[in-house]
Amino acid sequence: MSPRTPGADLPEHPDFLWRDPEPKRSYDVVVIGGGGHGLATAHYLAENHGITNVAVLEKGWLAGGNMARNTTIIRSNYLWDESSAIYEHALKLWEGLEEDLGYPILFSQRGVLNLAHTLQDVRDSVRRVEANKLNGVDAEWLEPDEVRKICPVVNTSGDIRYPVLGATYQPRAGIAKHDYVAWGFARRAHRAGIDLIQDCEVTGFATDGDRVTGVQTTRGTIAAGRVALCAAGHTSVLTDMLGIRVPLQSHPLQALVSELLEPVHPTVVMSNAVHVYVSQAHKGELVMGAGVDSYNGYGQRGAFHVIERQMAAAVELFPVFARAHLLRTWGGIVDVSPDASPIVGRTPYDNLYLNCGWGTGGFKATPGIGWALAHTIAHDEPHPTVAPFTLDRFVTGALVDEHGAAAVAH
Repeated sequence: MSPRTPGADLPEHPDFLWRDPEPKRSYDVVVIGGGGHGLATAHYLAENHGITNVAVLEKGWLAGGNMARNTTIIRSNYLWDESSAIYEHALKLWEGLEEDLGYPILFSQRGVLNLAHTLQDVRDSVRRVEANKLNGVDAEWLEPDEVRKICPVVNTSGDIRYPVLGATYQPRAGIAKHDYVAWGFARRAHRAGIDLIQDCEVTGFATDGDRVTGVQTTRGTIAAGRVALCAAGHTSVLTDMLGIRVPLQSHPLQALVSELLEPVHPTVVMSNAVHVYVSQAHKGELVMGAGVDSYNGYGQRGAFHVIERQMAAAVELFPVFARAHLLRTWGGIVDVSPDASPIVGRTPYDNLYLNCGWGTGGFKATPGIGWALAHTIAHDEPHPTVAPFTLDRFVTGALVDEHGAAAVAH
């Protein structure tokens, strides 16, 4: 049964993940964006803070945006203390999320390899491993023969254009089934009494001085005590309605999957130099991606020249994939900040909260940012893991520059 099938007038049934209610006239909290971050925030508002008079508004269908258009990699091996803290918090939640939600999410801790192809890559990689260890994040430096043991299908020959000189390795990293993650959060939020309202686009805001009093939508005006923006690449569209200038650029991010194959790729492999990353999904398809498109836009589709580059890079690293057939491609809309780090916290409006700028790292942060944003909304004070990522850092200059971690989508 489709997750969208249940209606507001239907009785509770174990096959129903959630209902499709009509919006009420007012809520204590309105979360704009029904993707992973919005659903996780709603879940933790109920579970951690007892706040259940909440609506999650989604202009399309739940988890139909970036949550359905990402490549599901989960890791926490970021360089800077601030970044590793939020992603490690998220990874620890991932490790118990299936039990917490009571729903299968197919979380597979198969490890992530980040390949080094030059001496500078090696220096940077070893530095990151040591920084990870200081922050309590599991990380190792592997020599080429050790890389081959972890992932035998990687081409570690010394006479290729991009020889593998080693790799960082995070064993606890992995992948999960993105749809199942969203459905698990939605199911728990629904059972807590939270309204999940689809086909409800926000078209404006009602304000009283420096306070947002409600949201105007295609399904009427909804009063709100507090409002949280979890709209990823479309965040700036919403903030523009309020005259808030947010330093974001929205870029398409393309990815693709192959036909179904027998299990041959046991881990996740990423390479900045060759500019590709590859994992094998649970059903058997190869999931591949690279960097974001350089232009700004909202197109959710693939393009031949991007596909061609991704496939060429994949075959460079994995000659065994040369005869794999492309099955489908897609694009998501990522929101990128000047320092390639998220923007989370309060805004010039007293009761309006930002959650954006995650770029290509949004999926892996899902439970962590849901936990932290729910705390921020409930207490009107940033959770410690997101305190470094407030909007005012672009005034103070206290940036968290993670461009190295975002050279390829991840």
